[in-house]
Amino acid sequence: MNPLNASLGKVAVLMGGASAEREISLMSGQGVLQALRSQGVDAHAFDPAERDLWELRRDGFARCFITLHGRFGEDGTVQGALELLGIAYTGSGVMASSMAIDKVMTKRLWRAEGLSTPAWFQVDSAAAAQRAFAELGAPMIVKPAREGSTIGLTKVSTLAQCQAAYALAAQHDPEVLCEQFISGDEVTIAVLGTGAAAKALPLIRIIAADGNYDYQNKYFTDTTQYLVPALLPAGEEEQIQQLVLKAYRSLSCRGWARADVMIDGATRQPYLLEINTSPGMTGHSLVPMAAKAAGISYADLCLEVLQHAALDYAVAPVGEAK
Repeated sequence: MNPLNASLGKVAVLMGGASAEREISLMSGQGVLQALRSQGVDAHAFDPAERDLWELRRDGFARCFITLHGRFGEDGTVQGALELLGIAYTGSGVMASSMAIDKVMTKRLWRAEGLSTPAWFQVDSAAAAQRAFAELGAPMIVKPAREGSTIGLTKVSTLAQCQAAYALAAQHDPEVLCEQFISGDEVTIAVLGTGAAAKALPLIRIIAADGNYDYQNKYFTDTTQYLVPALLPAGEEEQIQQLVLKAYRSLSCRGWARADVMIDGATRQPYLLEINTSPGMTGHSLVPMAAKAAGISYADLCLEVLQHAALDYAVAPVGEAK
C-alpha cells in the first residue's frame, strides 16, 4: 500500500448505471474498487442509477473512475455532467466518447482519415437490411449502432434472416448497422495514454468456441482462448498497433481504450471494427490481460488510468470563483 496514493483525493468508482451492460459494469467496478483500495486510494462505489450525480460534489469527490459501459456511461453523457460539476474523470472526453460509441459515426471518420474498416450501410428497416445484404453479401453482421458487448448482434447468412436480425438490433437502438463480415483472425488492442504519448499494449488474438465471440463467451465461459503473444506473422502486430493508434488519435481519445480488429485471412489486411472508451475490467476482460503481458499488474493499471483523470474544460463549476 502506498500512502502517497491518498493524494489522489476521494475517488468515486462509477459503476452499474442504466445501460444494457449494467451487469458487466458492476463486475468491472467492483474489481477496480478493490484494486484502488488495495493501493491506498480513498475509493467508493457510486451507482448513477441509484444516486444523483450532484451528490459527487456534495460529498467531496475529487475524481471519478468511470467503469460504466454503453449508454449513459460511455457515450459522452456522464462525461458532460462531470464537466459541469468540475470533477476530473477517467477516459475520453465528451466528443470522443459520443463519437466512439456510435459505430456509424466512427466508421465515417475512419474512412475519411483513410483508415481501413469493413464496408457498411446504416439501415432503418428490415427491407433496407435486405438491400444491404444484397450489396455486402453473405455473411453479414447486423448490430445496433450504439451498443457494446455484442448485444443485439446477429451474423446473417441468408436473406430470410435479415428481418429477425434487424428487429433484434432495433430493440436496442433505432440506428442499425449492417456490416461486411471479415473472415480471419480476431484481435483486440488496448491503448494507454493521450496524444503522442499514447502507447499500444500487446495484441490479444481471440479464438472463440464455434467462432462465436458473443456476450456469453465474452464474460461467463472459459471456452474462449486468448493468445498473447498473438503469434501473428512477422511485422503484423506492429502494423496493427500503429493502425489502432491512428484510429485512437483520430477520435481524440485519451486515457485508455480498446479497439477490435479483424484480419482478413486471405489478404492479411486489418480492418477496424470499433473502439471502446470505457473498457471492461472483469476477470474475463482484455485490457487487464494485455497489461499483464506488458508487465503491468491490474492494480497498477487502475492507478495509471486514475492518475490521468482529466477534464475537457478545466474551469470552475457555475457558482464557484474562477
